[in-house]
Amino acid sequence: MQKVLSEKEAEDFLEKNSFPIVKRKLANNLNEVIKYSKDLGYPIALKLSSQEVLHKTDIGAIKLNLQEKDIKEAYNELMKIKVKKPKILVQKFCDGKQIIVGLKKDPTFGHVLAFGLGGIFTEILKDISFRICPITEQEADSMIQEIKGYPILKGYREKPVNIKSIKQILIKTSELAKKYPKIKELDINPLIVDEKQATIVDARIIFDS
Repeated sequence: MQKVLSEKEAEDFLEKNSFPIVKRKLANNLNEVIKYSKDLGYPIALKLSSQEVLHKTDIGAIKLNLQEKDIKEAYNELMKIKVKKPKILVQKFCDGKQIIVGLKKDPTFGHVLAFGLGGIFTEILKDISFRICPITEQEADSMIQEIKGYPILKGYREKPVNIKSIKQILIKTSELAKKYPKIKELDINPLIVDEKQATIVDARIIFDS
């Protein structure tokens, strides 16, 4: 048996362990979505929250960069997706480079940490680095620097992102494996990084029971 946390549960778990999580609230209806959107401040991201939805992008269960005029239409579109007991996760929209950080328990090596850029860099180019946990600061540095997309993080024709914040996330994720050995899989996808900070905007965690 295993326990799969919802996105909200996974983000709450990471927040309790001092990870930087996007501001968010879970809404039960349109009125709450409108109120929470105003509370958090625009632009907003809306996501369908359900244990039945693991890959939100594949089924259109996420709406990004919304202004006040967009909220009702986006909400109605999300509610057309048929799941049991649907709720809406209202998040402050974050813009920046998309990073993926993963943790997986391997039967031979134990917990293995993964790092890479999001989007096509992961899906098509398979541009990912791996290390066996626990990692040192030096190993975190090398994980970041050895991917082909590293020049993008350093600011190729753009402002560089805060690489120190990425390194801190990698080290903290590695430490989670020791603190919670029953973690089977952990996916931070994406971690949004700009020149100032890194913010987790989506996460998934599976525990061995």
